[in-house]
Amino acid sequence: MSLTRRRFLKYAAASASAAALARLPTASATPLAMPVAAIALDGFTTFDPRPLAALAEQMFPDGAGKALTLAWRTRQFEYTWLRTLMNRYADFWQVTGEALDFAAAQTGLKLGGEQRDRLMQGWLELRAWPDAAEALRALKAEGLRLAFLSNFTPAMLDRAVAGSGLDGLFDEHLSTDRVRAFKPDPRAYAMAEGFWKLPREAIAFAAFGGWDAAGARAYGYPTFWVNRAGVPAERLDTLADASGATLTELAAWVRMTRG
Repeated sequence: MSLTRRRFLKYAAASASAAALARLPTASATPLAMPVAAIALDGFTTFDPRPLAALAEQMFPDGAGKALTLAWRTRQFEYTWLRTLMNRYADFWQVTGEALDFAAAQTGLKLGGEQRDRLMQGWLELRAWPDAAEALRALKAEGLRLAFLSNFTPAMLDRAVAGSGLDGLFDEHLSTDRVRAFKPDPRAYAMAEGFWKLPREAIAFAAFGGWDAAGARAYGYPTFWVNRAGVPAERLDTLADASGATLTELAAWVRMTRG
């Protein structure tokens, strides 16, 4: 390939990445205070929860599984928020089980013991989204420090990382178990700053949920919303600096901040 063609393809790829980020509604035109040196990631940015919904639908067809999944996920996060507000912390595994029991009762489904165990086991079998491994390895190779900052328990993260072949990419699992407060409590976000001993302006946070992006940005982290579901931005007074649908777009944004 000629030097001219190589240069053209390089500039074209860079322009495409910039254009994709620029047209997103939460993208900010304000430059970051300093280059990103480390990235803290929510677990769902990397691990795909959709097989859980498929399993629920397989068990309870004709839309009943979909209703169960919706009620389960909604109550799961509501319980994390309520437990933090009430100062009654229980780890994410326990909260997930309690939310499943509530969801089954709410939707009127008779959830047998084996079915419950199989649905819970699904949380230990999460695998990475198709774009995740390549994007994370590229960021690691470029000198970025990576860690999960997640509601997941360390055991849940260990299983997902090992099952997805992502061993060796992450400095640490910053589970909310350490501070006994779920996101968006500031104590949860503070873990990355304390662990890396970096100014928060040098730590990017990659959020899966719009509420999580708002929480991290309010804490002071440069924030990228990995909006895989294509949902609207939250109606809050704090938004992510930029957003995209994949970790590939996160990597492009981080490179832009580093020049």
